[in-house]
Amino acid sequence: MNYDRTNFAPLSHSRVEPGELRFHWCAPLDSGQQKATEKYRVGELDFDGMVDFCQEADALGVDSLLMGIADYMPDPLPMIGALVRETENVTFILAYRPGLLSPTLFTQVVNTISWMSDGRIALNLVAGISPAEQAGYGDFVAHDGRYARTQEFLDICHRFWGGEKPLSYEGDHYVIKEAALGLGYQGGGRPEIYLSGASEIAQETAAMYGDCWLRYGDTPEGMGAAARPVLDKGTRVGTRMHVLARETRAQALADLAAMQENPDEKHREWVAQVVAASDSEAVKTSFRLAEQAADDWLSPMIYSGFVPYRGGPALCVVGSYQEVADYLYQYKAAGISEFIFSGWPTRDEMRIFYTHVLPLIRERERRLG
Repeated sequence: MNYDRTNFAPLSHSRVEPGELRFHWCAPLDSGQQKATEKYRVGELDFDGMVDFCQEADALGVDSLLMGIADYMPDPLPMIGALVRETENVTFILAYRPGLLSPTLFTQVVNTISWMSDGRIALNLVAGISPAEQAGYGDFVAHDGRYARTQEFLDICHRFWGGEKPLSYEGDHYVIKEAALGLGYQGGGRPEIYLSGASEIAQETAAMYGDCWLRYGDTPEGMGAAARPVLDKGTRVGTRMHVLARETRAQALADLAAMQENPDEKHREWVAQVVAASDSEAVKTSFRLAEQAADDWLSPMIYSGFVPYRGGPALCVVGSYQEVADYLYQYKAAGISEFIFSGWPTRDEMRIFYTHVLPLIRERERRLG
């Protein structure tokens, strides 16, 4: 079923005007990694640091914060439940995998958070990137089957948000009998839905059930070509990347070089093992792009050398404030309307981007439309 978004629109708390690019940020594992080439800090959670990070993002005017999911990370659901009470305006994008919770319980949790946050929750549904990791959760469904399950999952969620009660459903992956949730989504409607993936079935799922198709980075030309089938169906397109912006290009390149000193090669080996076990087309595409890049530059503005240490999202836009602003505007011309960024250290880079780069983009949007 392809939902008519004009009749059943999500409730968005976006801080941008129609037609403007939307810029989100990825919340770190805790208070932030310092270098691109160091290993993840696992086995700890600096929640006070996370609260402080999110409060600064709120003050800077960040549209939304992506809260990621992986077996080496803290679970995002309880953190979002706490963080919405520590912030006022920023939306939290919950990354979650269909199959971990029943769609009934998931809808109930999301609806509850919508009331706790005045609707400041969005969803990033990820079908899963690794059979090995999925198996750790007791999930043994193959790649395309996970997307088929995601479609059923979202079909059920949409029906709940559309007011169907009681709800019965019989599919290949879910059977539900006479479900009736007492608490609906705050204000009616539903959250915005981002669907991740680079495969054809991921695009189909995004166009059927989502508001925005989200994939790892590429050049504006590459993103535009990949996005065309989704854009033609009326679905927005966004990308997940990193950014390194400085007052001058020379400063940006110097900081880039410093970040490559004393890399953790054991961490690189660990990432390579994770990628080898992955069946995600998005992950494979990002590594193929990085391998094809000349001297680790996919374009004069996109550095790919951190992908082996940080995976698919680590394609990094590098340059002066003005260069980065101009380059990101090229994505707008290609039909890309949303970005989820990170940086190293991510909190410092977030501050730099929202105080120095974003004003240049907004000024250009006002000038050129």
